[in-house]
Amino acid sequence: MAYREKPIEKLYYTIGEVATMFGVNSSLIRFWEKEFDILKPKKNNKGNRLFTKEDVDNLKIIHHLVRDRGYTLQGAKAKIKDNKDEVLDNAAIVERLEEIKAFLVNLRSEL
Repeated sequence: MAYREKPIEKLYYTIGEVATMFGVNSSLIRFWEKEFDILKPKKNNKGNRLFTKEDVDNLKIIHHLVRDRGYTLQGAKAKIKDNKDEVLDNAAIVERLEEIKAFLVNLRSEL
């Protein structure tokens, strides 16, 4: 059995890194931080935001609801409050399906 190294995850991500992950501007991340109380990035001595893995997971939920599903901010807040785990599961399923689609499209282009 071959040894597979686990990918290294950072403890903290800068706002620029997070914005790049989601393909949005840093200002939108700051806006969502003010609107959604589940986002609580730490700030260093210079005031720079440092996002944890949990913050990134919460941003995935927000991004999925607002950008992918078309929820309003109020609707997204209500959905997260009602059933955060279900939303996270759905977002993970959508993300996995997109990965599979990209793989299949790539496979088709190689045939």
